[in-house]
Amino acid sequence: MAARLMGYVSASNTPTIVLAGNEITVDYLVLAGGAGGGYGGGGGGGAGGLRSTVTATGGGGSLESALSLRTATFYSVSVGGGGAGDTNNSGTGTNGTDSTFSSITSTGGGGGGTFGSGAVTAGATGGSAGGGSKDGGAGGTRTASPVQGNNGGTSTGGASYGAGGGGGAGGAGGSGLVSEVGGAGGAGSASSITGSSVTRGGGGGGGTNAGTAGAAGSGGGGAGSGTTTGGNGTANLGGGAGGGFYPTGSGGAGGSGVVILRYLTSAGTIAIGAGLTGSTAVDGSYTVATITAGSGNVGWV
Repeated sequence: MAARLMGYVSASNTPTIVLAGNEITVDYLVLAGGAGGGYGGGGGGGAGGLRSTVTATGGGGSLESALSLRTATFYSVSVGGGGAGDTNNSGTGTNGTDSTFSSITSTGGGGGGTFGSGAVTAGATGGSAGGGSKDGGAGGTRTASPVQGNNGGTSTGGASYGAGGGGGAGGAGGSGLVSEVGGAGGAGSASSITGSSVTRGGGGGGGTNAGTAGAAGSGGGGAGSGTTTGGNGTANLGGGAGGGFYPTGSGGAGGSGVVILRYLTSAGTIAIGAGLTGSTAVDGSYTVATITAGSGNVGWV
């Protein structure tokens, strides 16, 4: 929320709200934390929701509009953490945490469904959704408004079907197939907001029973497993985690998100407040601020 200053109209002494500072246009990429994978033949975790004004936003949605902000004013930022994998057959992996910048919120990824003791479980809803558990679990549904990612993959049959992959920012999670073939994590989405192309928001692969586990989605997803714990999502890429093997493999942990801000260097100098971890770099006539952890405020002077 922007801070505002209170002023007075001298003729009537009537209070009025006066915005501080000069206008500054800020492009953004706000990526939420990826979700944890499911336990015991569990589905892959969904990637964190991705909203951006540069190159691509998640789920094939339209590019969003840059924000018109003010210098000498504070704006809130929070970087979402990755969700924990399911380690004790509790239903699904934990959803990722939302990331925010000013009025923009990206939704954490949905956890992968758990199979464990034999209960078929659907993937959870999220920015990108989790994959269904082995042996017939349904894929989760992506956040609908605004679209930020993709649906999780479904385990398409009954017994001996691998788990579905978690959805990614650029593609849906793959289906789990017969003969314990886990679905691949959905692909991430590439953005050049920093000046070079980076793929973020890959989904996690589905787990299996000693079969072919689901591959990690490009852009930080974790691989599913047919022998051990699912792979972790990558920090600051918002990747969903892989599902664990049946019957006792834990799901991996999702990767944390990131908030990236791009603005004309001539328009102002950013101050990254206490509680946030971040850095800046120059790309031509622009400055790019990358905030990798924490909650706090930013402003321009």
